[in-house]
This record gives sequence, C-alpha cells and structure tokens, in this order.
Amino acid sequence: MAKTTSKTPRKSVKPESLQLGRVVEWPTSPDHAQLDRVPNPQADTDYLVRFTAPEFTSLCPVTGQPDFAHLVIDYAPGAWLVESKALKLYLASFRNHGGFHEDCTVAIGKRIVAAIKPKWLRIGGYWYPRGGIPIDVFWQTGKLPKNVWVPDQGVATYRGRG
Repeated sequence: MAKTTSKTPRKSVKPESLQLGRVVEWPTSPDHAQLDRVPNPQADTDYLVRFTAPEFTSLCPVTGQPDFAHLVIDYAPGAWLVESKALKLYLASFRNHGGFHEDCTVAIGKRIVAAIKPKWLRIGGYWYPRGGIPIDVFWQTGKLPKNVWVPDQGVATYRGRG
C-alpha cells in the first residue's frame, strides 16, 4: 500500500452511506440525488480539483426540449472532496429536469458548496445554442486561495463547439 505524505490524520469513510462501489438507482431529479463526500487526505494542502462534464443535459422548462452543456467545475477543497460517482449521478439527474441554463449551472455550484464547503469553487456552464444563441454561465465563491494555480477552462468562445 502506498504511503501518504499528508500529516492530516485519515478520517474513516462509512462505506454503507456512499454510493461508491455498489449498484444504485439513477436519481429521478436533482432533489432526489445524493451528493456524497469523502474526507480529503490532503486537507492541509491548497490545491485544485477539476471535474469536466462535456455531455451534460437538462430540459428546457418551457418547451421540454433537451439542452446540452459542457460543464467545468473547479474547486479548492477543504476537509471534504466530492465523490465522483455521486457527482456523475447528480449531474445525470438533470436529464429529466426542466430548468433554465442559468438556474441549472448556479444550482449545481451551490449544491456542491453546501455538501463540501470548499475553500473556493467556480463552475462554468458552456451551453450549446438554442434559437441561435449560446449561453455561457459562470458562478464562483469568494477568492481563490493564494498559490493555487487554476488553468483556463479550455472551452473556446462558441464557433461551433465540438
């Protein structure tokens, strides 16, 4: 087993409470989705975590038509990390959810903040056009900790993404 270089004591994770490593039902809506967290073994270190969801989908709340986005979620963790399988299931729960682009993007950011209380979080929602207009939505909390490098989100201004 690899040794950790962290001086932070390991916190135990109660596996029965996590979705990781077991078969679970897909949540039917964001309100029913469980967003799990796990202890950060490097909580004494400032660093950045990035999740990219290039195929995020939700529904237009007016027409019911599908909307598509490329999401980039950056955060500087504190005591907790977002468990990636739970995040995947949470994001997938939007597939049958009717919400405007702005609401979906900001709601995801706020839900993650409520779950893990990061030192900093930024979400970029790069929505594909409907009606000929792409909508890009950005939301962040506070100031980035010093000495944490954040790369560009890597999504070009819309010219036909893909």
